[in-house]
Amino acid sequence: METPEVAAILDRIDAGVRRILARALEGAEVSAAEGLALAEARGRELQAAALAADELRRRQAGDVVTYVVNRNINFTNVCIKHCTFCAFSRDHREEQGYLLPIEEVVRRAREAVEVGATEVCIQAGLPPKLDGWFYVELTRAIKRELPRLHLHAFSPEEILYGATRAGATIRDYLAALKAAGLGTLPGTSAEILDDEIRDRISRGRITTRQWIEVITTAHALGIRTTSTIMYGHVERPVHWVRHLALLRDIQRETGGFTEFVPLSFVHQEAPMYRRRLIPGVRQGATGAEVVAMHALARLMLGATFRNIQASWVKEGPKLAQYLLTAGANDLGGTLINESISTSAGAPYGQLMAPAELRRLIRELGRIPAERGTTYELLRVYGGEEDAEGPLDRIDDPEARFGSYRKLTASAEFRYAHPAGRRPTTDPSE
Repeated sequence: METPEVAAILDRIDAGVRRILARALEGAEVSAAEGLALAEARGRELQAAALAADELRRRQAGDVVTYVVNRNINFTNVCIKHCTFCAFSRDHREEQGYLLPIEEVVRRAREAVEVGATEVCIQAGLPPKLDGWFYVELTRAIKRELPRLHLHAFSPEEILYGATRAGATIRDYLAALKAAGLGTLPGTSAEILDDEIRDRISRGRITTRQWIEVITTAHALGIRTTSTIMYGHVERPVHWVRHLALLRDIQRETGGFTEFVPLSFVHQEAPMYRRRLIPGVRQGATGAEVVAMHALARLMLGATFRNIQASWVKEGPKLAQYLLTAGANDLGGTLINESISTSAGAPYGQLMAPAELRRLIRELGRIPAERGTTYELLRVYGGEEDAEGPLDRIDDPEARFGSYRKLTASAEFRYAHPAGRRPTTDPSE
């Protein structure tokens, strides 16, 4: 049953879109063909889709908007892959390549806990000749010192690389990581789950089949994951819809996804745009496409994915705030050290203080809440003034926590090849 506001706008839009939205509000599943019509909606039809998505958000997730206090640790930018959308990675011969030793990663994780973080997110490049068990040893070292910290770490691409280097199956490798203390896996390196598009923008990267294998194996082992899409480059709306339908099918089978995170392409420093490597690459998604993607995600996925995230790093605080009225119910994390989007040209900074996230949420009349990685509520904030936390008092995040710019400019952690500094370990230790 639609609200009077939704009913009023449904009366003034295209009859086909009206039928799709009316059925979605009655609980019917949005098919791939119907999803394509919504993905291409503009004008009043897009407004109606956003309103319908917001109504479904209210029913499925309520008025609480969540965020997590976390830190990103991208321990190396050296990578054997040459994905044309990535401005973060460096070849091992480049002067700007860096590699943080395990003790430095642990120090950064400890520093995050000291300012209130409950999660560290660890992803990085794929350095040549990496010892296959490095990710397991890194996990074990962090959990040994910080047993209560949640490790949200290693993309499916990294899992595949580690398992290959270790000579292990995906299942055995993930089991070793879980035993070492891994909490959840980022569902990144997904981009568009269509090999034709993947071959254009990242030839040699993990395939769709391999991505699905890593994700579903993780879910079978009780390791939950996020899910993502990167859009606004060379794909078309039909690829969005196929991607979402695939994620929906996986979620029905496993129930292992915690959230869906749309990530619009940041073009400014991406090689495929800046060097014109890929014909027809666009300057990221338009504002209308960003709204359409988040609304479509709620309308197609909301029955199986309770949580749709708006990325303030990709979209900026104001658009991310607006997306909370178009299907999203989560603002992601504080991040503390965001490097990958920042290196690509995203201008919104590496840290969003918890108080600022709460302000954005309250301005919409919604209820802010700090969550854990798997969406357990740690604290729900009422309308009262909040006491300042440690992160709210940091005026210069770069001076306090460092930055990608400092890492690439400094000789302190300069990457050395071949890998005398990489640990070798046995997962049975």
